[in-house]
Amino acid sequence: MLTFVGLGLFDEKDISLKGLEAVSMANRIYAEFYTSRLMGTTLEKMEKLYNKKIEVLSREEVEQCPYWLEYAKNENVVFLTGGDTMVSTTHVDLRLRAIDMGITTKLVHGSSISSAVCGLTGLQNYRFGKAVTVPHPYISGRGKTVISETPYETIIQNLEHGLHTLVFLDIDSKKGYMTVNQALHILLQVEANRNTKILRNRLAVGIARAGSDLPTVAADYAEKLIDFDFGSPLHILVIPADLHFIEAEALVKLAHAPVSILKVDE
Repeated sequence: MLTFVGLGLFDEKDISLKGLEAVSMANRIYAEFYTSRLMGTTLEKMEKLYNKKIEVLSREEVEQCPYWLEYAKNENVVFLTGGDTMVSTTHVDLRLRAIDMGITTKLVHGSSISSAVCGLTGLQNYRFGKAVTVPHPYISGRGKTVISETPYETIIQNLEHGLHTLVFLDIDSKKGYMTVNQALHILLQVEANRNTKILRNRLAVGIARAGSDLPTVAADYAEKLIDFDFGSPLHILVIPADLHFIEAEALVKLAHAPVSILKVDE
């Protein structure tokens, strides 16, 4: 049996009772923290609460050489991930591999940033379009800095359809955790290269440390929000489309957005 357990958003206490039960019954427990991680805890705290040893896997051990799947043929194996399980394509691929190996799989869901964003901002979940990730720029073989334009294009396409965009921020082993500020800088750089000002003059919403007791939620026009101090990671960004009047009121009260956004058609 292979059980995928979502750990939730922030610390070791976010795990569900079903998740704890699965962990307690496991013969082996593995985890990956490169797609997401719990910033409010440590591996030691998790092991103390769960009363189990946890082996943290590398990207290669998850995506290329998942040797540990063999154990799930005859033992109870638990695979831990931040947030909700199966959100990452990597986890779906693992489940399909396990099924192909004749391994029974089970899911124990955890709280997800996708739904937490709606709760923290008041933006309506059914008004979100395709999500996107802003990757860190990289240096090409020719020594030039390469910035992906795909995130910007996705945001513009969503706006054209009246849809909000949830913008995930890159996690890199060397460059660290991307901030809202860095993401906005990258997006506005793409915009400047195209000689347009669509995003610069639009409202943007930044969130830091969702799931903690003191999350930071701030909304302002992108050219101003870029200078806001969101503090420590993890961060996530939202580019809203035109707002429903309740969404506008929520952003003013929950994210200190400019009161001028209340001037919308009801």
